[in-house]
Amino acid sequence: MLVDILLFLLGIVLIIVGANYLTEGASTLARRMGLSPLVVGLTIVAFGTSTPELIVSLMSAIKGNADIAMGNVVGSNIFNLLAIGGVTAVVAPITITQSTIRREIPLMLLSFLVLFFLSYDTIFAGTGATENILSRGEGLTLLGFFLIFLTYTFAIAKDSPNDPHADNTPLKPYPIWLLIVFIVGGLAALVYGGDLFVTSASSIARTFGMSESFIGLTIVAAGTSLPELATSVAAALKKQPEIAVGNIVGSNIFNVFFILGVSSSITPIRIGGVTPLDFLVMIAAGIMLYIFAVLFGQRVVKRGEGAILALSFIAYTVYLIMQL
Repeated sequence: MLVDILLFLLGIVLIIVGANYLTEGASTLARRMGLSPLVVGLTIVAFGTSTPELIVSLMSAIKGNADIAMGNVVGSNIFNLLAIGGVTAVVAPITITQSTIRREIPLMLLSFLVLFFLSYDTIFAGTGATENILSRGEGLTLLGFFLIFLTYTFAIAKDSPNDPHADNTPLKPYPIWLLIVFIVGGLAALVYGGDLFVTSASSIARTFGMSESFIGLTIVAAGTSLPELATSVAAALKKQPEIAVGNIVGSNIFNVFFILGVSSSITPIRIGGVTPLDFLVMIAAGIMLYIFAVLFGQRVVKRGEGAILALSFIAYTVYLIMQL
């Protein structure tokens, strides 16, 4: 148990350090290449911080631990929106671009609805369905949506080269090779730290007899989402709100379309302990972020609204614990 606790703490340190260097390297390099902070958050940073989810979900699916694979993605998305969105807004109010409100957040909500529809055959496929399963064909469908998302994102970069919300602070004089070291080293620390965290946390949880779905929705989801938390808070403190919001929204889209798309394309994922209520909480969390973003037409998630998101996450976690 003591070894697991030490590995747990080491994992957290690696995740936080890795997220900071990834944000610094990716944002600086992308700005030198002419990309906007919004596109950086939606692609480079979102993909990098979603790597732990990819590894955990893929390995869980291959090993037959479907509840961890699905719970990891659903739980991570809930954690991203409620815990990370809430904490980030409390640290510094989040300004959201008009493009994110009109296009990225609706696309994220679409990904949630598509996943819910494809996952619950017993609800949406009629009386002939006897089990809920995310098949290989449905995984390819998710990957198709992911390709559309990537094409759309780079189209934004091409059509809007001058982002009015771009960070205009002077670029730090890092050489290109050092920025690459930041990115690669940050990703390596994220992946290794995430693996240490998840492995040790899962071991500790199983010691107390918790189910795989509970582990996936809570401990594993929180562990693999720590990069998003560290990256979003770091971006908010560095006055890069587009990266903070783009990271949350982009990571959620990556989680559904890419991670579950890849995992279920390799091996079908049977939906077990992850319930329709968990999916509905994920969808409701996305709607809450959207409402707060458009409230009063200010496009800002304020500290009070961030506190509401964080408290909602605490309430959901308490509910899960009560179901044990």
